[in-house]
Formats: sequence, C-alpha cells, structure tokens
Amino acid sequence: MDTHHDRITTPVTAALLRGALEIERTEHGVLPHRLPARARAQNTDGQLAMAESQSSGVRVAFRTRATAIELDTLPTKRSYVGAPPRPDGVYDLVVDGRPAGQDTVTSGNVVTIDMMAGTAEPRPGRPGTVRFTGLPAGDKDVEIWLPHNETTELIALRTDAPVEPASDPGRKVWLHHGSSISHGSDAASPTGIWPALAATLGGVELINLGLAGSALLDPFTARTLRDTPTDFISVKIGINLVNADLMRLRAFGPAVHGFLDTVRDGHPTTPLLVVSPILCPIHEDTPGPCAPDFSGLSGGRLRFVALGDPAERASGKLTLGVIRDELSRIVEQRTADDPNLHYLDGRDLYGETDSAELPLPDNLHPDAATHRRIGERFAQLAFTGEGPFATTAPGVPS
Repeated sequence: MDTHHDRITTPVTAALLRGALEIERTEHGVLPHRLPARARAQNTDGQLAMAESQSSGVRVAFRTRATAIELDTLPTKRSYVGAPPRPDGVYDLVVDGRPAGQDTVTSGNVVTIDMMAGTAEPRPGRPGTVRFTGLPAGDKDVEIWLPHNETTELIALRTDAPVEPASDPGRKVWLHHGSSISHGSDAASPTGIWPALAATLGGVELINLGLAGSALLDPFTARTLRDTPTDFISVKIGINLVNADLMRLRAFGPAVHGFLDTVRDGHPTTPLLVVSPILCPIHEDTPGPCAPDFSGLSGGRLRFVALGDPAERASGKLTLGVIRDELSRIVEQRTADDPNLHYLDGRDLYGETDSAELPLPDNLHPDAATHRRIGERFAQLAFTGEGPFATTAPGVPS
C-alpha cells in the first residue's frame, strides 16, 4: 500500500474542493480558506485567522473507479498547556452519499497555546497520509471531509484509477455563518458537526462559515456572505458577542442592521434566516466576558464561567436574553420590507429540556450527541414544511 508506482497522482485544485471560498498555494501544496484574502487582510485577530483556516465543511470531492485512495496532508494541530492531548482530527470518507470510513493524520505542525499567558508557540512538523482501501469497484462519487478543527494543507491525492471533478449534484447551496458551535466544537468528526448533519438531511450543499470565537458582526464577514453565490443564507448571532463582551446594546442593534444590509446588497431576495443563540445557562442573564476555569484542567476538564454582573444589563451590557429580544425585534421590523427574512429562536434547537438531558460539558459547547440533535432540529425547522428553506425538500420543486 505504501508503494506509489501503481498510483495516479492528481494535483488538488479548486475543482476538487467544495466548501472552501479560496485556496492559497503554500510551500507544500494548497491551503483551503473559508474567508477570502481581502477579508483576511482586514483581520488582526489570531483567533479568527486560525478559525477560518480550519477546514470545517471543506471536502475533497471527485468521481472515480478507484478502490484505493491516499491523501497526503500537513495538519496544524493545537495543544493546550496543562491540558491532556487533544484527539487527532478526523477525515470522513463518504461514498455515494454514505459514510464509508475514517482515518487520521497523527503528524503535523503543532501550535502550543498557553491560555493563562495568552501565548501561542508554533512548532513545525511532518506531513502524513490518510488511506482508504477496499472501496467498491465501479464509478462512484467520493468525498473526503477534512478535519473541522485542524488547519489542513493538501499535498497530493493518489488513487489506483483516474479521478475527475465530481459532477454537479444539482443541489441547492446553503451558506451558514455562526460561532464555534457552528464551526463544530466538540463534534466527533467533520460530518458530525450540526451544519453538516442539517445539510445532509436537507439535501443541500453546505458552505460553512462557522468561525470559532469569531461571529462578531465583522463587516468583512458580511461582505463575504454578500459575495458568495448561494440559494439560502443563515446567520447565527449572539454567543461570541457576549463571550467577548465586545459591544453594548447601543452598538449591537445598528451593527446587526448593517450586517444584514450588506448581505442583502448581494442577495436581495434570497431566503435569509437569523438564528439567535441556543440556550447557554451561564450567559442567559449574566453578561460576559467569558473566561476559562482552569481548576479541573489537569484532569481533562475545562469549563467556562461568566464574569459579568447581571446588574450591568442596565448599562447596556449584552446577555443572551437581551440579544434574543433585540434580534427578534430587528427581524420583525425589517420583514415589512423584506418578506424573505426569517427568525429562529435558538432555544428551539437546544433549550431547557435539552440542557437538562444533554448539558453543555464545558458550559459553552455542545458534545457530539447534541450536535446531532441541533442538526436534526434545524433541518426540520428550516428545510421542511413551512420552513424558510423548504423548497429543497426531496421531491419538492423549487
């Protein structure tokens, strides 16, 4: 399997990628980006730079008769001082729409993050290879979903039969923007993040602009949404603004309006769904900032705590409750002139009953089972019945 003489090497190009908005040529190969260069040039935040380079929702997609596939990659992994090692990122193989295998790359670059000191130290590493063998013979559509929580440079694709870009599936495109929850934090694998699950159930092609820690109403993100061709758009707004204690109510309302105005400049009539935060008990009535609690770190338990004072709401500090009220008000105000704008209360995706059954393990991020629940709920509410994206339901003409 390690000999390459019977393998065909195919360069990884934009034609073989889905879910990336741009690819950058690197020393080793290509790096998929989820924000374009113009947006990246306006960003000075290391957290966002890391998040957008992680391949959440990005997959290598092609058609082939190959029964053996190898993909060489150079991952960039994260290590946290004082915490147990993080699991290696997972590559999900999907053949003709069905799960068909998983693999990991154990080597790669490592960035060691000291959350208490606020430092990040990079250490270069070696590329590695994911291998999938014993695939069924005959023509098939193959997708390799890249790890949602690692930066992944793509070096080479090798197969035992020729590959060609996947045929256009004819599905509609859903463009989604949100926080680390949409990015896929604590999901088990890249097809297990809630937007990927919802897209599969809804029969749509996903472009995921879930950006961990970085759903902050940045104008360059709004312009990215504006300029990306799509059939449906959703924006999940709130938790990061509270976590970061980034703005007060006076700034929040106009910023939401401006964000939506920019999106509408490029997509004036596209169904646009504004989603408020899922239930997060620590921030329902307590403002940010949010900070890590390191007391259980050595045992592998990291929790987050809210440092604000509920009394500070009177001076305009944001909580999830305040944000939901304001988002609901803004959407209701705008729908008089924008009938294709819709609102979804995030607690319909994960609320009080869910929190009692499936509490957020670190007080902030859902686990794998909760990602599945949120994905199923979103698909039901958005893609079926009277949902704003319902025209994509199988068998329903658009």
